[in-house]
Amino acid sequence: MDTNPAPSQREPQETTQAARELIELLEVLWERGRDMVSSTPVSASQLRVLYSLDREEGINLRALGELLGSAPPSVSRMCDRLEALGFVQRLPSPVSRRQLELHLTGRGKAYLRDLRVQREESLLAVIAAMSPATRKALLRGLTGFQDALDKQSPSSGGSAPLKDVRSA
Repeated sequence: MDTNPAPSQREPQETTQAARELIELLEVLWERGRDMVSSTPVSASQLRVLYSLDREEGINLRALGELLGSAPPSVSRMCDRLEALGFVQRLPSPVSRRQLELHLTGRGKAYLRDLRVQREESLLAVIAAMSPATRKALLRGLTGFQDALDKQSPSSGGSAPLKDVRSA
């Protein structure tokens, strides 16, 4: 009795394992990039806040909490820390005096810009070492992954879509 799954059943498992391993390596690479940009300690959660504010300029705390899937008190504390670092500022909403809008400061925007440049340089070094055929295959794979993700959750209700890999 053969206990090994059929090749067609193993392929998604092997692909998933390879993707997981790649993501773990990218996390290490990402952290290295963050360490090279600034001595300012920004946690992964705080970085998610900065990315969200970069995409949704002027969002309020409640909407940010929904976007991140976090409780309002924890989002507020993260924004307090980011405000103390000079990365985020709270401004009165022009629509309602009771609401505050969250904005990246020039320092916050510069941090994200430098971080992205550092990470892109690290990725470019790895991708440049690949053969043209392998790079093309990677692009096809990433495009297919993005398409499948889009089909799986076309309107994810508040979570911003990933940047289209085809435009990268």
